[in-house]
Amino acid sequence: MGRFYFHLRDGSELIRDPEGVDLRDAAEAKRMALLSARELVADAIKAGSPNVPEAFVIADDAGQTLDIIPLATVLPHSLRGKAA
Repeated sequence: MGRFYFHLRDGSELIRDPEGVDLRDAAEAKRMALLSARELVADAIKAGSPNVPEAFVIADDAGQTLDIIPLATVLPHSLRGKAA
């Protein structure tokens, strides 16, 4: 078990997760990031917001980046990378 942080990358800005979450392992952290990404994208669509953060940056207790999950990965394949 470890503490994982889900920072948000928004362009050149990194919005830090100050609290983190205790999870079993990095694989569970990745699953949680994907679920959260789906929620963020869905909420933005429902609100009519044209912008969402670029990615989740998963870090461990030491501040080491473990994975980067682009929010676009949760979109259907036919919508990924398409310009608005």
